[in-house]
Amino acid sequence: MLSGGIDVISKIDIQDGRDGSNMLGKHGKQLQDVKHSKAKKWAIVTLAGVIWIAPVMSAGGQMWSGTSWQSVAAAASTNTSKLSEEILTSGAKLMKYRYTTTRSGSKVNVLADVVQVDLQNPYVKLDVMTGKGGNLNSKQSTGGMAKENGAVAAVNGDYFNVSGELAPIGGQVSDGVLVSTPSELKGMYALTVTKDGKPMIDEYSFDGTIKAQDGSTFALRGINKEDYTVETGSGTYSHANSMYIYTPAWTSTKRPNDPSTTPTEVLVQNGVITQISDKKALNMTVPEDGYILRAHGTAATWVMSHLSVGQTLGADYKLVAKTTGQSVDPSNLEMMIGGHTILVNGGQSTPFSRDIVASGIGGVRARTAVGYSQDGRYVYIIAAEKNSNSSGLSLTELQSFMTSIGVWKGMNLDGGGSTTMVTRPLGEQSASLTFNTEYGTEQRQVVNTLGVFSTAPEGKLKGFAVSGSQTLLAGQEGKYTAKGYDTYYNPIATGDIPLTWKSSNNNIVSVSNGTVKGVKPGTATLTATSSGASSSIKVTVLGGSELASLTAGSGLGSLKAGTTVSIPVTATTKSGQSVTVPADSLAWEFVGFKGKVAGDQLTVSSVNAGAQVGYAIGRYDGFSTVVVLSAADSETIWENFESVNYPINFTTNAAGVTGSAAVVAGTGDKAGSKVLQLSYDMTGGTGKMYAYAQLNGSTGREVSASATSMSMDVMGDKSLNWLRAEFTDAKGKTVYADLAKAIDWNGWKKVNVDLNGLNIAYPAKLKRVYVVNVEEGQDERAMTGTVAFDNIAFTMPSKSSEAGLPTGTASLVLGKKSMTVNGTTKAIDAAPVIKNGTTYVPIKHVLDAFGGQAGWDSKNQRITVIRGSKLIDLVVGQKEFVLNGKRQSASVAPYVSGGRTLVPLRLVSEQLGLTVKWEQNTKTVTISS
Repeated sequence: MLSGGIDVISKIDIQDGRDGSNMLGKHGKQLQDVKHSKAKKWAIVTLAGVIWIAPVMSAGGQMWSGTSWQSVAAAASTNTSKLSEEILTSGAKLMKYRYTTTRSGSKVNVLADVVQVDLQNPYVKLDVMTGKGGNLNSKQSTGGMAKENGAVAAVNGDYFNVSGELAPIGGQVSDGVLVSTPSELKGMYALTVTKDGKPMIDEYSFDGTIKAQDGSTFALRGINKEDYTVETGSGTYSHANSMYIYTPAWTSTKRPNDPSTTPTEVLVQNGVITQISDKKALNMTVPEDGYILRAHGTAATWVMSHLSVGQTLGADYKLVAKTTGQSVDPSNLEMMIGGHTILVNGGQSTPFSRDIVASGIGGVRARTAVGYSQDGRYVYIIAAEKNSNSSGLSLTELQSFMTSIGVWKGMNLDGGGSTTMVTRPLGEQSASLTFNTEYGTEQRQVVNTLGVFSTAPEGKLKGFAVSGSQTLLAGQEGKYTAKGYDTYYNPIATGDIPLTWKSSNNNIVSVSNGTVKGVKPGTATLTATSSGASSSIKVTVLGGSELASLTAGSGLGSLKAGTTVSIPVTATTKSGQSVTVPADSLAWEFVGFKGKVAGDQLTVSSVNAGAQVGYAIGRYDGFSTVVVLSAADSETIWENFESVNYPINFTTNAAGVTGSAAVVAGTGDKAGSKVLQLSYDMTGGTGKMYAYAQLNGSTGREVSASATSMSMDVMGDKSLNWLRAEFTDAKGKTVYADLAKAIDWNGWKKVNVDLNGLNIAYPAKLKRVYVVNVEEGQDERAMTGTVAFDNIAFTMPSKSSEAGLPTGTASLVLGKKSMTVNGTTKAIDAAPVIKNGTTYVPIKHVLDAFGGQAGWDSKNQRITVIRGSKLIDLVVGQKEFVLNGKRQSASVAPYVSGGRTLVPLRLVSEQLGLTVKWEQNTKTVTISS
């Protein structure tokens, strides 16, 4: 509680809305002379989608400043750089920025996308879309609304009550028609644009009057609003002793009907009263030709005293801008969308108009905002990304970013998991996701969205937009299309217009009979030409130095003559882009067998005598991947829960969290088998909450051999919670594996987890699988749910590929050309040395003792080491190395001395599963397996 003694009382959600050309649309004709009211004292507390009612002032009666509270303050040193700019339609363009700031002493980069709309351009306009079909009381994704209404671009908009009747908290005008009036909340701002293109961001109140046929009047408090508890501290409801209008835009049969304000309702059709229901709601939706007047208390008394069936009834209303006191006729507005706190005023960050601490919208999240330029010409629709490529923004950082791009006045819209932007690329017919949301490609459903629309007539062919991959691997074919756009940059049907494709350098990117193919590393320009119009795209053929990983299928297979293994190759660049390339475009070499690669298939022709392990090594411009083939099956079902003989129990980290974990009969796809079921209820907990299904008490169950991957069947509950597994490895280290960042599915599906990068020392123990409800943006995830697990499997190439490898102990002494292996001393041709605190040896002698082999590529100065299920590529003088197709970093590099290539002993040995110890007194290195 803060000053005024107001409790946090009710929950409401922050989301956004869009179109609604017929919201009060055709229905609004019943209220053409109605205009807007005043504000109350309660704050919307938001958690990226949810709002709680809380007081606006701090204990001292001061508004919270934009920098005094923030958990992540904007750094003193920031930088904004524009990365790209593209036209969406005449009068609107999309700009992508990189915003660099410092948090906790480290620099972070944030990507932000801005749609700039020129209000002086006659061929573009802003409008608000609403739910499905342009009506209230429904939700739809931002992309869904954009597609339904033909928007060129859109972002999520206003807040709304997730458990209510799905109407925006703020005011809304769509296509010049008043859809919903502002709520009486202090500090809640809204953007309006007049029909002559003038933007304004302000707090708005509503001032309305109902006039009876006998001339008496009563104050009208709002239109199409849900009920809520007001901020006066008295606990009264917004609809107590008040009168509201509900138009056909309100499609629900339910209007506010809480027990304390049982309504009296009046049906008005074509301006005439046709029904009056005293102290009982009319059991109907609002008809197309009228509206329902909802009254309570003193308002209901007035209704019964002054209104009768058959009489006419008039309404008049207006909006009032609080800062200027200016009256605004909604019929003069093109659009209005509600938001939250003001962020920028006069080109500078301004104190927040809401209590942001209580609002719960601090921290670093995806953000949505809107603002306009000083001259009022440009509106900026802003979305800051939080995903694998971008860290998101705090509100103070958002203020800083907005001022850096020229926003003169701006406000916050709904953010967090709701933040979604869709834009229509040149030549395309519809808008698509501009960037991944906090949930990947999942779009949260919202009640309204702010959209950009083209009003241009059909123009003539102006050009083409070439689309396709901007990166290829050598040997990879690319698919490219050219779609036409007209003089207003809107899509145009190109029909059978022939396109001519040309590459600026066929030695890098070749074009032959319409087929585009990467040839060798470099960059070339690909151009499409037709009827005098042309468009180009730069295509880069990636070199091996630009790759972070190269994977060939599962990387495993069976070493048997005649076996065919599917090995589709995927390359991941250092920038995170994933590229698929045909396996046969790599250069392959085979160890332990003879074979061939055709398309994405590896075929084993024959197996070398005595070989238990084979290696298919594929190289792309020097970067390697490996398929390890074993003579024995390497996949193991670790647990199918059919005959569990160890305890399974539920645990949690938080008081108030309850649940259960047990082996039960499966359902759906698992009917007839047993599964591990985890149910949880976190509604009584706080903070970051966990629900664990714990295996074998606190001990866990053993995973005996080195595993490269884990899979399991998981029944999801679409809770959007985080799903994880916890291991304890042979060194006592706790290791966490992400099964799913968000449980965004219902029913059973197979989940695969790559364990290679977790550096688990085996034998390890799987202790538990569990659900996490993260505190940040907690409202976006379900607090209760049930998940289940079955067929937990590990891929353990070590069980076969490392079987039969020599074991024992070997020791080397610095400066001595000898090596003792299991008590026997052997001569070696180069003594181990120490350089800058690191021990180096010729790796051949270690492999002779413990199994494996090494190869030397003098041209590329590359050492290739294979042992068991591991392949390591090291390059002289380079600290980076490649382990089983993944680029890794080390603190030291191989070097050449006296004609011998020496490698860092500990680095290579431990990657191969060997243990290295150093004895200072005797200068002895001991290696064991």
